[in-house]
Amino acid sequence: MKVRKAIIPAAGMGTRFLPATKSMPKEMLPIVDKPVLQFVLEEAAESGIEDVLIITGRGKQAIENHFDYNPDLEHFLRAAGKQDLADLVRDIGDRVRIHYIRQKEQLGLGDAIRLGRDHVGDEPFAVLLGDTIIDPPPGQKPGLLQLLDAFGQVRSSIVAVHRVPREWVSRYGIVEGDPEPFDENLLRLRRLVEKPSPEQAPSDLAIAGRYVFTPEIFDCLETTPRGVGGEIQLTDAMNQLAIEEPVFALAWQARRFDIGNRLEYAKCFVEFALRRPDTGAALRAHIERLLSGGGEGLL
Repeated sequence: MKVRKAIIPAAGMGTRFLPATKSMPKEMLPIVDKPVLQFVLEEAAESGIEDVLIITGRGKQAIENHFDYNPDLEHFLRAAGKQDLADLVRDIGDRVRIHYIRQKEQLGLGDAIRLGRDHVGDEPFAVLLGDTIIDPPPGQKPGLLQLLDAFGQVRSSIVAVHRVPREWVSRYGIVEGDPEPFDENLLRLRRLVEKPSPEQAPSDLAIAGRYVFTPEIFDCLETTPRGVGGEIQLTDAMNQLAIEEPVFALAWQARRFDIGNRLEYAKCFVEFALRRPDTGAALRAHIERLLSGGGEGLL
């Protein structure tokens, strides 16, 4: 039951970040100097994933280029005496085996995952949303590794969840379930609701962009009709799976940055920049001056 493979859906249009995403995939938006998708792949590698299938779409060639080797750039950097940077760009695509397939129509997350059936086969597998950065507290395991540990306990499909303000529930899939007696952070799911209104939401526990599935999810995806927005909704397939076998949710120790949201992207950029030794102190001082009203004309 070791989980070796992962699917990363990265085929969305990124319309909330236009005009930037007219020519750049939203998954390649930088957090200081590292694209969002690189954070996601590093989380997968640090969690023991060996093989990743990225679901891309039209206009997403920048993703493949970023994780490919660039001998000309590496040669230039080494000739300039920048061996550390040459090693850095070489290492980007070396941590896991990466494969690609295109989603030819925008039919939703469920359809994107369905495209990975032949690649995954009959193994359990992880799903990491390509526009979501998971940030565990200091000293905690990577988000996906927390989920994989819980999967090792329950031996069933499991999804990460986190609490969100009630006014945000219409942005996410929301879960309803019963806590397990042996672990209050584990819930046996009764149902999932895709982007409910605050009045209709069964809880404030939102799906956090990380999943581990048994291969039985593919049969459910194949029979799931188009739902909200004319798309094949993963939550609909998970509801069907929960009828056929146990499905769990883990309320984990981690924070989610939803990069599909402009404000969350800005928060993530600033917070990560504040943590860096090369930018943190100067940026913090600049923000403090701005907040004190002395920001005009500052560099």
